[in-house]
Amino acid sequence: MEAKNAAIEMPPVTITVCKGDLPEGIVFVDNKMAVDTESLGLNTKRDRLCVCQVGDGNGNVWLVQFDGKDFSAPNLKKYLQDDSLIKLFHFARADISMLEYYLGIKIDTVFCTKIASKLCRTYTDRHGLGFLCNELLGVKLDKQSQTSHWAAPELSEAQKIYAANDVLYLHALSTILVERLKDVNRLEMAQACFDFLPFRSRIDLAGWEETDIFAHH
Repeated sequence: MEAKNAAIEMPPVTITVCKGDLPEGIVFVDNKMAVDTESLGLNTKRDRLCVCQVGDGNGNVWLVQFDGKDFSAPNLKKYLQDDSLIKLFHFARADISMLEYYLGIKIDTVFCTKIASKLCRTYTDRHGLGFLCNELLGVKLDKQSQTSHWAAPELSEAQKIYAANDVLYLHALSTILVERLKDVNRLEMAQACFDFLPFRSRIDLAGWEETDIFAHH
């Protein structure tokens, strides 16, 4: 097992809660937009989207809260549908399904740190965000608020920090993982997976989320 990287130095963190949409004029570092979602559960069509977190790669995080009735969010949709921006996710398959279903959009040009990790960190079966941050960045995440009530009208401070952490480190992780993928000559393979991910999410939404359509049986 190789040694952990030294803890990274992050810029000061600013967390902004937005009701229903992002502000205009956000500039994303390296044209990469870190994205995550919080919902009422794991069933996309049953458990609604509550929060969409967005990070710019420079310490700024926006938490877009949805009330369950209005998902218009024109600015958020504009950013998510901008193919000049790479959308960074951890387990993109689930987040893309949630965002496409509730926002009524299509999301392409994505990067998934979980898939990247599975392709280059073959010495372990631990590919969760907490494990990645700990090993690659020297950062320990507090995951206690993961199963809290995300539809609450006002988010607690613990929820804000938890939600922000889910996007704060994706830029740094993606940079390291790209280098790891190059080292094992699997960057092209990873990119092919990323290109297919939106379609995998749409297959899930169409009813095949538990079925491997490529399997013989």
